[in-house]
Amino acid sequence: MILQGRIWLFGDNIDTDAIIAARYLSTTEPRELAAHLMEDIKPDFPGLVQNGDIIVAGNNFGCGSSREHAPLAIKGAGISCVIARSFARIFYRNSINIGLPILECDEDLSGLRAGEDQLKVNFDLGTITHLQSGREYQAAPFPPFMQELISRGGLVEYVKARLEGC
Repeated sequence: MILQGRIWLFGDNIDTDAIIAARYLSTTEPRELAAHLMEDIKPDFPGLVQNGDIIVAGNNFGCGSSREHAPLAIKGAGISCVIARSFARIFYRNSINIGLPILECDEDLSGLRAGEDQLKVNFDLGTITHLQSGREYQAAPFPPFMQELISRGGLVEYVKARLEGC
């Protein structure tokens, strides 16, 4: 799977309350949640983000609560993937379960220009290419079964497809 999109930068320790504030947790509808994505730390973000954009973050992205609302809001906004130096484990698992592509990349991508620069992400190889400079970064690629799980839209759809094949 190869994705390409414009990037948005966020720092370290972006918790699930910053991703989607608790006051919006009365719904699990991804598009409704997306309307409030990151609004407490970047109020104009819901109006700026476009389908296919990519979030690039620092360490411990998605820390805090274990709720699925945070990755649902990101996916509902049309974000094609999240790249971070590290993820909180429960956020990582929730993202995989709902089919939100994420990659851990130990390299520093913080010097990129938010809203302007674009990345191309090759999930088969784990490569991240900065399209403006051609610089390539390396992340650990997902094994094929994880890529299939994500491409099918998450764990529920993956299991349904597996059961239909039996």
